[in-house]
Amino acid sequence: MEKRVQGATKLLDGSLERCFVDGLEHRDAKVIYNCLRAYAAIDNTSSAEELFRTTVVSPLIQKIVPQNYAKAVAGACSDGLEDDYEQIKQCVENDCKFILEISSSENSGLHVFDFLGNSILKEVLSAIQKGKPGAFSPGKPKEFLKNYKASLGFLDFLEGYCQSKSAVTKFRSEPAYTDFMRQWNVGVYFSLRFQEIAGGLDSALTTTISPAGMNEAQGKPLLLKQSIKLLESLQACWSDEVLVFSHCDKFLRLSLQLISRYTTWLSSGLSARKASDGSPNSPADAEWALSIPVDDFIYIMHDVHAVIGELSESGSFIGHVNQLLASCPIEVLNLVKQSILQAVEPLKELLPAIMNVMIGIIVKKSNEDLKHLKGITATYRMTNKLPVRHSPYVSGILHPLKVFLEGERVNYLSEDDKTKLCRGCTDKITAIYYDLVSEVVTVARKTQSSLQRLRQGAQRRVGASTDTSDNIISDTDKICVQLFLDIQEYARNLGAIGIDAREIDSYRALWQCVAPKDKQENIQF
Repeated sequence: MEKRVQGATKLLDGSLERCFVDGLEHRDAKVIYNCLRAYAAIDNTSSAEELFRTTVVSPLIQKIVPQNYAKAVAGACSDGLEDDYEQIKQCVENDCKFILEISSSENSGLHVFDFLGNSILKEVLSAIQKGKPGAFSPGKPKEFLKNYKASLGFLDFLEGYCQSKSAVTKFRSEPAYTDFMRQWNVGVYFSLRFQEIAGGLDSALTTTISPAGMNEAQGKPLLLKQSIKLLESLQACWSDEVLVFSHCDKFLRLSLQLISRYTTWLSSGLSARKASDGSPNSPADAEWALSIPVDDFIYIMHDVHAVIGELSESGSFIGHVNQLLASCPIEVLNLVKQSILQAVEPLKELLPAIMNVMIGIIVKKSNEDLKHLKGITATYRMTNKLPVRHSPYVSGILHPLKVFLEGERVNYLSEDDKTKLCRGCTDKITAIYYDLVSEVVTVARKTQSSLQRLRQGAQRRVGASTDTSDNIISDTDKICVQLFLDIQEYARNLGAIGIDAREIDSYRALWQCVAPKDKQENIQF
């Protein structure tokens, strides 16, 4: 009986095939319907799907997608799929829709067929693999993304023919659908984009710090090439030309890593500049900060404020990201926002460090003039010279700060930052000034005390009176008078830049140190 059964089966399959093909060629809905019922009854849906693929779909697709790969390589066509998909959609609409409607009609019992996956999508995949295999290659990220998005759009188009959610689920579970999605190696695509974006920022951060040109800075609230590159890199992560929605978690992680890399670059440079040793032990990405002038730190301060503003809750970046992820639950959007805000916190913490570096550079320059203060001792030691005006070094103490405040770049600092910088510089300069003055006065008084004891000892040996006092002013008094004249002039110089010397604790100590006894209670200048 086995041979007879096989013969009968072969005869039935052959007759049913001829009948089905004839119905397809003539678009005879009644014949097609009856054939499909027969295929369903004998549980041989795959034969019907394959016949439809080879008879109807394949000839149409072959006219659109070239099957000769040699021609494709020779440049007869590109690996782009967008135009091909548009033509394929037209073919599906014109030449395949009829059988999709028949197989999906209610109460037909033909829902077991999947012509979308096993006929149309299977043939499209085969055609692309043979004619345009380069379309699946992530080696050209830009073209790959266009083809990938076009393919997702094509799948959405096919799913539009599904009559229910269960039909969509069934379509997505078909081997043809799985094979089609497996061709798109989005993981490799992301790795290439990661190298491109992260590598671009890293290259910018390893170059000498420099202001951007007008073309680079156009439309951006930033001044330095490094900062502009950070913003461009973050925008690239979430641009339509780069982002793959299914990998948005990885692009979010990349965004946070970019912010962290920029922050680390700044932090390393500030630490190296604060150490000011220029030793070879400094990190390679910190060398930029060792020799740049103080004016460049104005740009850094400005850009850090601008980056923080751009990445804040009121900035455009978070709003743009949330707009792209609008289909996600609100809990996810809040987590994304919080992760970005937390990534910016270490950058905010660098603002005082930038300010301290600027203050340190200015104070260091001022120290060069303060060192001349020690020459006052030699000027009045064992001489009859009397102080009549302030010392020349006083006018140079605040000169570096004045030059800084009069520079063109200072306009990029906010008024609040200008005030903090002025107060920070003058506080530190005055504190150093007090230390030097205190040292000079202490040494002078000790020296005077030692000389006085020697003089009294010599007078006792010769029998002279030891309680006689000189009418002339002592060297220590002359030194203190000169220092008093100096700090009065220094206070006037402070007032010229808007700082009240009486508000500086170190200045009050300075006044107490050298002012005459009758003037110590009331600071006047």
